[in-house]
Amino acid sequence: GLLSIISSGINAEYGGGLDIMKELHENGELITTLPVKMSLNTRLKNLINSHKVMLFMKGDPSEPRCGFSKTTIGILAQCNVEYKTFDILSDNDVRQGLKTYSEWPTYPQLYVNGELIGGLDIIRELHEAGELAETLRG
Repeated sequence: GLLSIISSGINAEYGGGLDIMKELHENGELITTLPVKMSLNTRLKNLINSHKVMLFMKGDPSEPRCGFSKTTIGILAQCNVEYKTFDILSDNDVRQGLKTYSEWPTYPQLYVNGELIGGLDIIRELHEAGELAETLRG
């Protein structure tokens, strides 16, 4: 089946079998590792849903590459909730495609349970209203 085709593809390219696939899946890295061409929208949907709370930002939490991303990371840190990030500067297809997919033109973009919450303005408003932590817990 599909699993064995994917497994053999990973075997050929990465030298591992099902155990490697399971490990990649558990780490949330399988979708970024698979040498399978998928549509951009499928890839975006998979990235958005790769963690309950997903932040698409410029840079990463230890080294944000814009003030809006840095401010967003600071606010999320105050909420004490686990989240995952994706550096949109590392992948122009994702950077451009997500704007269309989400109908949201700017970054950062915060998703909870696969749903767009919004950018920094909305995150800040929710935080100031005391509603962000609850929103992040879904």
